[in-house]
Amino acid sequence: MAKLTKKQKAAAAIVDSHKLYDLDEAVSAMKQAAAAKFDETVELAFHLNVNPKYAEQQLRGAIVLPHGTGKSKKVLVFAKDAKEKEALDAGADYVGGQELAEKIQGGWFDFDVVVATPDMMGVVGRLGRILGPKGLMPNPKVGTVTMDVTKAIQEIKAGKVQYRTDKAGNVQVIIGKISFDDAKLKENARVMFDHIVKARPSTVKGTYIKSVTVCSTMGRGIHLDPSKMTAPKAE
Repeated sequence: MAKLTKKQKAAAAIVDSHKLYDLDEAVSAMKQAAAAKFDETVELAFHLNVNPKYAEQQLRGAIVLPHGTGKSKKVLVFAKDAKEKEALDAGADYVGGQELAEKIQGGWFDFDVVVATPDMMGVVGRLGRILGPKGLMPNPKVGTVTMDVTKAIQEIKAGKVQYRTDKAGNVQVIIGKISFDDAKLKENARVMFDHIVKARPSTVKGTYIKSVTVCSTMGRGIHLDPSKMTAPKAE
């Protein structure tokens, strides 16, 4: 069995792996245990009672977090004519058509999100085997196939995150950085939690959210109490 490092022992002393934390306690413990020399990314992970082999139980979508993710994303847009200029004016990092497709086919991936206008999907569709496995294929369900490229780019730059269930029914999504103040992290987490709750497939029976965990890049997973994830009501 591998020995724990000093940092891992210190984190283990702070985080109780058998406890269900409320969000306030979890964020506080996560920050106390964070020991990396870089600004760690914070993720929220859900284990859901869904069966992704059925299309109606596959969750996929996107949401703009109120305080963003703390990461600046490079946006590539497939567009032409007036929409090409619109995309550039909106702040897209790369805009084009066939020439960008050829660069991607050659192994170029200096971008984080791909947006496309519907009339460019003939070009983009041929990149499915390359972009699909990386989660980069534009999709109307998450707002990345659209004629409103300005809105799409602005939302992505503002902190829009995409999510989807994996084969085991898990959803993992970035909700910020360890350097965020507590209030921002907690609001992002609650907004994401409420969004997942509302996305519950109608065919799911029984308990929907089996577990929720929050963790930083190098930190331990902290188990959250789903019943205490909603914001407290003002008195």
